[in-house]
Amino acid sequence: MTADPPALYAPRTTPGVAAATTDLTKVYGSGDTRVVALDRVSIAFREGEFTAIMGPSGCGKSTLMHCAAGLDTPSSGSVRVGTTELSTLEDRQLTRLRRDRIGFVFQAFNLLPTLTALENITLPLSIAGRRPDQQWLDRVISMVGLSQRLDHRPAQLSGGQQQRVAVARALASRPAIVFGDEPTGNLDSRAGAEVLGFLRDSVRELGRTVVMVTHDPIAAGYADRVVFLSDGRLVDEMAHPTPDRVLNLMKNLDTRARTG
Repeated sequence: MTADPPALYAPRTTPGVAAATTDLTKVYGSGDTRVVALDRVSIAFREGEFTAIMGPSGCGKSTLMHCAAGLDTPSSGSVRVGTTELSTLEDRQLTRLRRDRIGFVFQAFNLLPTLTALENITLPLSIAGRRPDQQWLDRVISMVGLSQRLDHRPAQLSGGQQQRVAVARALASRPAIVFGDEPTGNLDSRAGAEVLGFLRDSVRELGRTVVMVTHDPIAAGYADRVVFLSDGRLVDEMAHPTPDRVLNLMKNLDTRARTG
């Protein structure tokens, strides 16, 4: 293993903000096939906060997350992770930023079947030639309840346990921000609640920032705030959400989408 390479970007984040977009616009196609997926979206994801992104199907939720995480390129506007403007980075620098500063949890577990749980958790660090911070890694593994499953391969784990591995993998590098795209979409309600609890605990106990795309009001109830998109625009925000309040607001958005 080699020592960490020098950072190519400022390692400190703007106080209070883990990531932000300004006038973020994303357009697909042109002419008659032109679709505006995001329309001048400006939002800040605050440090140490769990934010859920919701809205009707096709409203731009995943597009916003993918652009904010550096997985997709905006048509216009800006995206910052900490103090770093993503448009200023070359491909190699952007890859390094995603590796070092961002964690990802997707609906699919994306585990390698031939590796143990521990090997899957530490795989991104191994690829980068970095040793894990053992104290941090032990804390993460304990938090997600995997201490007795580290030598098990994915086929020996339940779906909920596999997603715990994915959560631990996302946190292993001590990222500034973790993005989740429907992270409980493939889980039953009990396993989903456990994973959502771990994401919430990563904010409260580990000081991480979590941004999650979801269609589920119950999942959104675990967040500190919910932001709502409709037709590619931010249209509402809710602090201290409850499933019932989220569901009622979503019904209004669906009604507006059908009659607008």
